[in-house]
Amino acid sequence: MNPVDYLRISLIDRCNFRCQYCMPEDAELEYILQQQLLSSSELLTLLEEVFIPLGFHRFRLTGGEPLLRPGVVDLVRSIAHLPGTEDLSMTTNGFLLAGMAGDLYQAGLRRINISLDSLDSVTFEQIIGNRGKARWQQVWEGILAAYQVGFNPLKLNVVVIPGINDHEILKLAALTLDRRWHVRFIEFMPIGNGELFQERAWIPSAELRQQIKNHWGLTDQLTGGEVRGAGPADVFQIPGALGTLGFISQMSECFCDRCNRMRLSADGWLRPCLLNETGEIDLKTSLRQGISTTKLRQQVAQLLRLKPEINYKERTSGIANPSGSYHRTMSQIGG
Repeated sequence: MNPVDYLRISLIDRCNFRCQYCMPEDAELEYILQQQLLSSSELLTLLEEVFIPLGFHRFRLTGGEPLLRPGVVDLVRSIAHLPGTEDLSMTTNGFLLAGMAGDLYQAGLRRINISLDSLDSVTFEQIIGNRGKARWQQVWEGILAAYQVGFNPLKLNVVVIPGINDHEILKLAALTLDRRWHVRFIEFMPIGNGELFQERAWIPSAELRQQIKNHWGLTDQLTGGEVRGAGPADVFQIPGALGTLGFISQMSECFCDRCNRMRLSADGWLRPCLLNETGEIDLKTSLRQGISTTKLRQQVAQLLRLKPEINYKERTSGIANPSGSYHRTMSQIGG
């Protein structure tokens, strides 16, 4: 079991996209009210007095869409300058990034993952559920802006959905040829849209790698820390390419034994396993009730000890949750 030192922090559950793999198109979501969100001061208190003392030193800001969080640049600056923060990154859909990339970089953010599930604007709009709004170009401009201000590594996340964007694998992989961009292919999961998952299923990463290898060739898995990150991606490279290709195979290959993370929701619930809702702790309510951070630290330490048993290790019919349902969608969990 890897040391657990990585916390994914959802800043807000709202998003300006409705991606098919995050939520059903007709889903009616009850968003968290502003007063129910962890405030910036509450989050910083938890980081300083609970998580960092327990050995958490790597943090990723997620959503919903984290750039919708009011005061996000100031919050990035505060977290980046906490004693004990060794690595701070963000996952975003990139729609608001063009106008914020420079400020985020100056605030101390250095690593960024941007969702880019298609290079075709029509397919892109279909996936993000915003037909007719022509948002692909603005996301692309956000990617270019992040690259120009110096984000390195700059990673592009691609959730592969059979019959929707799987025909673009080679085009997306080609983005790594002449730029130091790092494309991450992610197997489609049932969290967020179980009906679409049942209809479309998922493509094993091994099949995607073989397709790329047949076209260009592909190096063996890179293990020398070529691309800094805290995730479970298996990293390869097209010979001569400047960037890399990563494959996150949570459906075809169980990597629970490599899990190094927990997740903190926007309303303060600490979740030890993405695929298992067991063992969650409501830190926000405890904090607001005046329970000491010493006590909260003890509770989180106990959850860390239980995490190996909570981690989801088996699957039924290829679905992580045998019931096929989760109380929160992927957009509400933060990925």
